[in-house]
Amino acid sequence: MPHDRVERALAAELGRLAEAGTLKGRETVIAGLIPPAGGKGPRYRLEGEGERPFLRMNSNSYLGLSLQREVVAAEEAAVRAFGTGPGAVRFISGTWAPHRELEARLAAFHGREAAMIYSSAYIAVMGVLSPLITPQTAVISDALNHNSIINAIRLSRPKRKEIYRHLAMDELDAQLSACARDCARAVVVTDGIFSMRGDHAPLDEIMDLARKHDAAFAENVLVVVDDSHGVGAFGASGRGTEEFTGCAPADLLIATLGKAFGVNGGYVAASATVVDYLRETSPFYIYSNPITPGEAAAATAAVEIVDSPRGRALLDHLRAMTARFETGLTELGYATIAGAHPVVPLMVRDTQRTSALVAHLRDNGILATGLNYPVVPRGDEEIRFQVSADHTEADVDEALGVLARFAGRAAD
Repeated sequence: MPHDRVERALAAELGRLAEAGTLKGRETVIAGLIPPAGGKGPRYRLEGEGERPFLRMNSNSYLGLSLQREVVAAEEAAVRAFGTGPGAVRFISGTWAPHRELEARLAAFHGREAAMIYSSAYIAVMGVLSPLITPQTAVISDALNHNSIINAIRLSRPKRKEIYRHLAMDELDAQLSACARDCARAVVVTDGIFSMRGDHAPLDEIMDLARKHDAAFAENVLVVVDDSHGVGAFGASGRGTEEFTGCAPADLLIATLGKAFGVNGGYVAASATVVDYLRETSPFYIYSNPITPGEAAAATAAVEIVDSPRGRALLDHLRAMTARFETGLTELGYATIAGAHPVVPLMVRDTQRTSALVAHLRDNGILATGLNYPVVPRGDEEIRFQVSADHTEADVDEALGVLARFAGRAAD
């Protein structure tokens, strides 16, 4: 059946996205890996760029675990033992031994009674929030929360939805007071690490406010934290924003296996009762295949590495490389938002200059992410760099050298 009219409408919408500056366009395709050598970390070949090597400073693989031989070997062994896919959803016949082993390991790592895995962290957020939000629930969310949280709230039907200014604890306090008048339950939801800026939620203060107002709600105040960028990359032992802020455990912790752990999938860690309830009610869990047994085995190996002296050494190196890069940016006269997390934003605050700098970096073999208006507010244009434990001092200095040449060119 002809669908030319639909295609015209879709093409017009693509044109509007391009005009607005939000069209993502052609994807960069990684075509090959060059192993670490000569004091440098791994380099990558891109489709259409021949043999030219690129340094990735836009990867979520904060510890470089996807290239670690133990993680790769664990996946290979599980694939030989169990095959390449689960073959069913969890409650039919898609639960394999590596899935249960991973869930137990994640629960222990986070000091929770239970954990359950989803096919991705985005799906985990969608699948956790919706079953917990009833028609008598107030949902209170940070203004800079991730798109997955925003869409999960849209999918739900809370009695009240409140948004507080980014990190504004006074507003959260007031909103909890107001919602207690007519709501049975409150769900406070926040990112642990805010991925655009690398700053973190004050979870200690949020948990204190939840305790302060809990008695006013018939069904408690629940704190839900999506710490996908924090777990494995933040805190002395990689346990994320909870560890960094020294707070009591959040009621539900959502995180990913696809960033610092270097594999794939998402998960939630909580009490046994909450996890049992989600297994029975979360459609994104019930009706979707899980990650493969091989991925689950690889993720378990990655958690074991993080939860070991070797993991502490990787985190120490990651923090050292992050500090080296931040210091170098400041010495070159660039503005950044300093912090302990390996997301390092270079605040350009100008759309044309941001685009020019991203192009300069790529022309010189550095991959970084430019964020321009209207993706970010006008005046907040930035380049997001992401430091990894597989970066070396030579890698950081190479990136700083490229940035120095741009700064010198701009000054001429």
